[in-house]
Amino acid sequence: MRNLLVYRSLTLITATIWLVNGLICKVLNLVPRHQQIVASILGEAYARPLTLLIGLAELVMTAWVLSGYQRRLQVWTQITIVLLMNLLEFWLTPHLLLWGRWNLVFAALFAALVYVNESQIRPQR
Repeated sequence: MRNLLVYRSLTLITATIWLVNGLICKVLNLVPRHQQIVASILGEAYARPLTLLIGLAELVMTAWVLSGYQRRLQVWTQITIVLLMNLLEFWLTPHLLLWGRWNLVFAALFAALVYVNESQIRPQR
């Protein structure tokens, strides 16, 4: 019972992170740094539409995390996206990151949390 509560809590935290980054930071553009990162990597002309698409994809990820549909694929998709995105930013736009190159450490911790929550904490049925 305790594992189920921890698992659900961590799943909710994970979904909230995707929701905040997608909706607040990108779709509503309340954190312009995200669009600046896209502009720096892919060009100013495409920055707003691509940032919006990325934000919408993060909202889809929120729903996917909460749905529990195909958990294993969803977990590996999250881990892959977060690590690849942060590696790109680490090399191409560290000056625009909230914690500079340290962002990669936080991304790795997030990926580890997602992995451990699914593989170790999730109660087996």
